[in-house]
Amino acid sequence: MDDPLVNVNGVSKTIRKQILVEEISFQIPRGSVLALCGGNGAGKSTVLRMIAGILQPSLGEISVNGLYWNKSRKQFSQQIGYMPDDYQFNQGLTAEEALTFWAALRGIPKRKARVSEVLALVGLEDKGKRLVNTFSKGMRQRILFGQALLAKPPLLIMDEPTNGLDPFWMNEFVYLLQGIREEGHTVVFSTHQLEVADKIADQIVFLSHGKNVGSGPTEDIRTEFGSLYAAFNHSLGLK
Repeated sequence: MDDPLVNVNGVSKTIRKQILVEEISFQIPRGSVLALCGGNGAGKSTVLRMIAGILQPSLGEISVNGLYWNKSRKQFSQQIGYMPDDYQFNQGLTAEEALTFWAALRGIPKRKARVSEVLALVGLEDKGKRLVNTFSKGMRQRILFGQALLAKPPLLIMDEPTNGLDPFWMNEFVYLLQGIREEGHTVVFSTHQLEVADKIADQIVFLSHGKNVGSGPTEDIRTEFGSLYAAFNHSLGLK
């Protein structure tokens, strides 16, 4: 693969003698979308946190745009927009204030205009003055998605981004990712919803108990197995 944006090479993570991730390797081409698929406890979040630099691998190495977290922390962080699986918002902040705070942390110029743009992008342009703690789970997910987009980073890392979204916003999320990919951004996200991965991902990595049990281009997986569900079941040794 020529000059991938993300290179995950032989990565393992052990905490207190418990192996969370074991010898995971994959690459993500520039301008593509990769989905990490698996059930609870598969290691998806751990892998994403290591790519984001939140956790450091016990073994192996990860580079983003040729940069390594332990050698170029500031430049490495500037490559990334990270959407966590859940986040406890400050109780007193409106949506607009929350995004403005994150924009300030990232040193984004013309913050007011960018915050308004992002609120519109995630369909919350008329909710900017509302307190985030009054939002539904799906609305909070959209705010988290928005903050990851604020700095227009080369790489978007999203942990279970469709959790709590209704069917309409599930489809809107897919359209948003398609647009982001067309703009040249690279995306890696985790999901246990294979239908979401099937709609948007160029590549799939199936995880189970911290191991890569199957991976490849989505189109090739469909051709070989007929569906992602069949492929995932095959990777687990199920019929």
